[in-house]
Amino acid sequence: MSTEAAYTAEHQRMVVNALRAVLPERAVLFQAEDTRPYECDGLSVFTQLPMVVVLPDSEEQVVAILKICNALKVRIVPRGAGTGLSGGALPIADGVVLSTARMSRIVNVDPYARTAVVQPGVRNLAISEAVAQHGLYYAPDPSSQIACSIGGNVAENSGGVHCLKYGLTVHNVMRVRMVTIEGDVIELGGTALDAPGLDLLPVFIGSEGMLGVVTEVTVRLIPKPRQARVILASFDDVVKGGNAVAGVIAAGIIPAGLEMMDKTSSRMVEPFVKAGYDIDAEAILLCESDGIPEEVEEEIARMIAVLEKSGATAIAVSNSEEERLRFWSGRKNAFPAAGRISPDYYCIDGTIPRRALADVLLGIQRMEEKYGLRCANVFHAGDGNLHPLILFDANQEGEFHRAEMFGAEILEMCVEFGGSITGEHGVGLEKINQMCVQFSRSEMDAFLAVKAAFDPPMLLNPTKAIPTLQRCAEYGKMHVRRGMLKFADLPRF
Repeated sequence: MSTEAAYTAEHQRMVVNALRAVLPERAVLFQAEDTRPYECDGLSVFTQLPMVVVLPDSEEQVVAILKICNALKVRIVPRGAGTGLSGGALPIADGVVLSTARMSRIVNVDPYARTAVVQPGVRNLAISEAVAQHGLYYAPDPSSQIACSIGGNVAENSGGVHCLKYGLTVHNVMRVRMVTIEGDVIELGGTALDAPGLDLLPVFIGSEGMLGVVTEVTVRLIPKPRQARVILASFDDVVKGGNAVAGVIAAGIIPAGLEMMDKTSSRMVEPFVKAGYDIDAEAILLCESDGIPEEVEEEIARMIAVLEKSGATAIAVSNSEEERLRFWSGRKNAFPAAGRISPDYYCIDGTIPRRALADVLLGIQRMEEKYGLRCANVFHAGDGNLHPLILFDANQEGEFHRAEMFGAEILEMCVEFGGSITGEHGVGLEKINQMCVQFSRSEMDAFLAVKAAFDPPMLLNPTKAIPTLQRCAEYGKMHVRRGMLKFADLPRF
């Protein structure tokens, strides 16, 4: 992507001077060497230098920034820690990046109400560290939890390995304080069981910075389980592994975590973390149970019975907290471990019904041959959230393009099986073409109407998540589902 400036020096100077009138000089960056660290998020194949980066440290400063940008009609991209994987925080050439990294204060912890009030720049893991003394923790735990911020988690509705039992961000956030493009401060949700007016909190969570800028979040805390144990099960066939996942849920068991990895993933992770994985298994499952000891023992026994019936070739159960963390370390480090076997990887995020796990995995295997690229599969099997890692070498001409096409076909296959193009990474820029496959024009017009209600001038993170009619027409994807052709009135190219 081009990094050429799309603005004049005079325009940049005008914006910088206006922002410096309400911010300290150190909080307004505009020289290329200062803005370079903000040119991309975790999807580093797309880069763009922003015109200006602002680093507010208070809600009052966020209000002032948004009022100025609104008055000057300058587009804004909100940014958390930059760990997102869909290009949601990719800057706009003539726009402002508003980073909430300096808003990193834990405002209040109430162990009796089991809530914490935090600013958006607080790291996910820092919340659990701060409340551990009270025997509490914050449940959503993305693999990037050591670095990702709660503001970004709200923007993307992040999950993690324990999302099956404890839910995504939307299930663990009680209240959000945010600033609109006009500079109005609004509170969504509340600490009571219900809040007056429309329930806009779940609309805002997962909106990818397109509706407003988060300045404060109230999260729900839960007691740390007295015991947690993990089953590590190996399978000689991915179909058996997929069927085992469905079997666990069908038995009425909701594990604290239910993750699956294929042979490619296990083999790239095991030398890196030495988690004890069977590198000859076609698939492995990690099934965690937590709660009181008696409850855990009963659930572990029930899950073992299901796994054995499903054809598990080997089963191990953690006998200490150290061993439990070691079993999980492989899954948590799958992304960085990819660097051991490939110069580059492209991480996809799609969701499917659990019953389709085996069919989708077999479909991905066929695509590996079609595109001549390897794919390591790691995913939240319990809720059908896939994270295929397509391995490629950007130094080889055409390989990234093949990886992109590979990823697009995986996402469209997810839709074919009744799933979605994203589970927790968001749409951003990466999946905007696949929005044309999953949704009708009338549905996307409804999305745009919601955005317009919050952001009438369309200045907050525009060009992301919701494709234009022209983009869908140019994509020209023939998509038939249940005998119906989506966008039948559009010309095909």
